[in-house]
Amino acid sequence: MSPSNTGHSSALDLIRKPAGGLTLGIELPLDNDWSSEREEQRARQGRPFGVPDLTRYPDLVRQVDRTGFAAVWMRDVPVFDPNNFGDAGSVYDPFVNLGYLAGITENVALGTAAIVLPLRHPMMVAKAAASVDQLSGGRLILGVASGDRPVEYPLLGLDFEGRGEAFRGAVAYLRDAWKTGGLPIGDGRIEPSLELLPKPQQTQIPMIIAGQGRQSPHWIAANMQGRFVYPNGLERLAAQAQDWTAARKNLGLPRGAFVSAFHLDLADDPDERPTPRRFGARIGRNALIDHLHALEDGGVDHLALLLRPSRRPLDEVIDELSRDVLPVLNRQSSPAKTAAD
Repeated sequence: MSPSNTGHSSALDLIRKPAGGLTLGIELPLDNDWSSEREEQRARQGRPFGVPDLTRYPDLVRQVDRTGFAAVWMRDVPVFDPNNFGDAGSVYDPFVNLGYLAGITENVALGTAAIVLPLRHPMMVAKAAASVDQLSGGRLILGVASGDRPVEYPLLGLDFEGRGEAFRGAVAYLRDAWKTGGLPIGDGRIEPSLELLPKPQQTQIPMIIAGQGRQSPHWIAANMQGRFVYPNGLERLAAQAQDWTAARKNLGLPRGAFVSAFHLDLADDPDERPTPRRFGARIGRNALIDHLHALEDGGVDHLALLLRPSRRPLDEVIDELSRDVLPVLNRQSSPAKTAAD
C-alpha cells in the first residue's frame, strides 16, 4: 500500500482533518489491567504490576484498524523498572512492533510516543524507521524524545546529562540519512559513496516531539512537525496548542499536528458524568463527546486514548467508540464543563 493508494502524502494527514477538528487514536498495549477486576486477575496469574496482558493484542489492533481510528501509538521502554516506574509500557521493542503492525494493519498511522533517540545509534534508527515506512506504505509518524529514566543511560554507558545535545544530533542525522546522495560520517560530513537503504516512502517521515527533549521552544518549532504533550486541563492544552501554532506560523512553516492523550474508562451508562482520574476519567459517552468537542475548539488535532483503566471488555469499548463517538466528531456542540477541567 502506498500513500497515493491511501490518499495521503504524509502520515500526518491520517491524524489531521483538512478543515480542522479532532481525530482519535489508541495507545498500546491494549489491555485493561488498571481496572480493579483485572488487577486481581493479574495478581492471581503472577504477572508483576505494570506488565500488560498481551494475549488479545493482535485481534484488538485489527479491530482498531478497521473501525475508523486514525492511529495506534506505542511507547519506548527498554527496561522494566518496577521499583522506580512500575510500568513496562508496550513491552515489545518498538521497531519490531512497528514492523509487525505494518503487516496486520492497512489504515491507521503507526506512531511512536516516543523513541528515546539518545539510547540508539541514529544510523540504526534511520534504517529501522525507513524500513517501517516502506513496509507500511508511508504510515509512520516518528515520535521522538530524550528520555526521562536515568537508569537506562548507565546501562548503556551513556551520559544522562548530555541527552539534550545527543537528541539534537540524532535528529539532524536522521534527516541527512534519509536523503539520497550519501551518508553522514560525522562532523557534518557526508560520504557520497555510501547510502542507507531503504529510503522512506514518505518524502519526509514526520517527527513529533514528546515532552521538550531538553530543547528550546524555537528549536522544537523549527525542527519538529508536531508536538505530543502530556494530558492536561483544557485551558492548558489550548494554550500549548496556541503557542505551537504561533511558533510555526512565525517561522513560515505549516502548522503540523498537536497531539495529546487521555486515560479512558468508558462507563456503561452513556449519561454518566465524569469521575476524574490521573490523566483522564471514568466517563459516559455523551460527556466524553462534550470533552472531545472542547478539545477540538482548543486546537487539539489528535487524541490518543489509553484504555488500560477500562472496566469493560476492550472490544466492547472500541466498538462503542467507533460506532457512537467517531461519527459525531467535528459536529457543532455547546461548551460544557468536562473531565479535564
